[in-house]
Order: sequence, then structure tokens, then C-alpha cells
Amino acid sequence: MEESLLSAVHWLLGMLALPSVGLSAIFTVSLVSATLLPLGSEPAVFGYIKLAPDMFWPAILVATAGNTVGGAISYWMGYGAEKAYERWKEKHPHPHPKATEGGRMRGRWNERAHDWLHRMGPPALLLSWLPAVGDPLCAVAGWLRLSFWPCVVYMAIGKFLRYLVMTAGLLWFFPGQI
Repeated sequence: MEESLLSAVHWLLGMLALPSVGLSAIFTVSLVSATLLPLGSEPAVFGYIKLAPDMFWPAILVATAGNTVGGAISYWMGYGAEKAYERWKEKHPHPHPKATEGGRMRGRWNERAHDWLHRMGPPALLLSWLPAVGDPLCAVAGWLRLSFWPCVVYMAIGKFLRYLVMTAGLLWFFPGQI
């Protein structure tokens, strides 16, 4: 079973690496990297643009769209997790004394992050591009039930700026032809 899964993963990665796949591979890699899976999409975007320099703007826009859709999926995962938690709380009205306090996690850091996100609202998702923090931020926005469409707009702006700056920076640092 493990060998067949491994060969399926290798086949999928081989298919996504084909130059003929192009923008659909950029979209797929960008979408998957915006979920909670640890995968970076910038190398794929950079490599594609190095192969097809005239596709700079289409690649940036497709990567932004894929990454934003992935962020929206993370948002809905957080929203669904919060709904499941609420249902669980209804069935278990006596929480463990160390688990939560007033429905919120204990600890100064958790409380400050929760308050900051509520105070900032959807514009906080401009930071959804940040490594290690951005993807969970989208899920937390869903958990907190922030307005979906404004969250998506701010996600898209942040992710677009990230792809633009990262790709332009990589092209500047590595200007040589392949």
C-alpha cells in the first residue's frame, strides 16, 4: 500500500513538473501550499517564469488565485472546526477545568492574539502571506467567524503582493538564463 501511494505521489509531482501543464500546475501548487500542508509555491512560480518570461503577469495572477482559494479553504476548515467544537461543547457541558476558561484558551499570548484579530478584523488577513503564520491565520479567521468575502479580498491582496515581490526579487537575484 505504501509503495503504491509513493508511486502515485511521484506520478502527480511528475505531471505537475511538465512544462506543458504550465499555469494549471502553478494554480494547483499554489492552492495546496495555502492549506495547512507545508509546501512552498514560490519556486514553482519562479521556475515557470524563468522558462516563459512573457508569462510573468499570468503566472502571478494564477498563483494568487490558487493561493487565495487555498486560503478560503483554510477559512472554511476553521469555520467548520468551530462549529464542531460548539456541538461538542453542547454535548459535554462540564469542560475539563484546565482546558478552557470562558470558552477561550488560557494564556496571555492566546488572549492577546484573539483580541488583536477581533480588533483588526478582515484586514489582518493582509498578513496571510507570512510563512508559518499566514495559513493558520486564515483558519483562525474562519473560527472567529470574520466576514468571509472581506477576508478573501484581504487574503488576495496580501498573497498578490507576496508573489509579486518574491518573484521579482528572485528574478533580480538570479537574472541568468536557464
